Amino acid sequence: MPKVEVNGIRINYEIHGSGEPVVLIGGLGADTFLWFCQVPELSEHFQLIAFDNRGAGESDKPDEPYSIPMFAADTAGLMRALDIDRAHVLGASLGGLIAQEFALTYPSMVDRLVLVCTSFAGRQSVRPSLLTVLSILMAVRRSGNPEADTRRSFAVFTSRKWRQAHPDVIDRFVEWRVAHPQPPYAFKRQRGSLKGFTTADRVASIAAPTLIVHGDSDRVVPVANARLLAERIPNSRLVILEDSGHACSIDQADTFNRVVIDFLGGR
Repeated sequence: MPKVEVNGIRINYEIHGSGEPVVLIGGLGADTFLWFCQVPELSEHFQLIAFDNRGAGESDKPDEPYSIPMFAADTAGLMRALDIDRAHVLGASLGGLIAQEFALTYPSMVDRLVLVCTSFAGRQSVRPSLLTVLSILMAVRRSGNPEADTRRSFAVFTSRKWRQAHPDVIDRFVEWRVAHPQPPYAFKRQRGSLKGFTTADRVASIAAPTLIVHGDSDRVVPVANARLLAERIPNSRLVILEDSGHACSIDQADTFNRVVIDFLGGR
């Protein structure tokens, strides 16, 4: 897979399809494989640019502090390196925070914005209960066993009903993660980027038309955060997916893809 040097590191990226560019920004620990349910369908309508954030996948993983503005600057640098002046931007979870920061810092580079299962972070956001937080921290930790770690995270990110119906999808994701593990130190560096960060008092300045998509049963980022974002971001549209968790782009992939295609297509 190709790489470009951006802000002193090498960023791994993939391009699929043709048409208007859509930059996909993954969440904590995620790499380009996060979008395996989106690439086949969305690439029939758009040119998808998926990449690994610093610290994940095949991108460089410097052992130094990371920040959300740093991730946003990496995104801008990647677009410039690929001669993309303006694109639709879609970010999930931590990637949604990066997408917000990107839209606020580089507004001329954003056409339409899609925020998936995310919040504006900080004290004004809605957090899970303490018991849920503890279970989430246990689920997403890096134990050194990528298969166990991935299966444990799916137990929090998706519903039991979906997992029982789609063991093949989980197996496919697990196989990838086992072959492409994230070092524990890099996971901690990515997670550390959240400390002290919030867009709560700035999201009202987002100028791009914005789609907010959230699973109604998200245990990691409660769905109330989607409603808060919709209240504060002008020219925004809220879609809540039923029977869906934090990994709504996976457990409700068909509906998710249709909603995103319609929005990015101007419908």
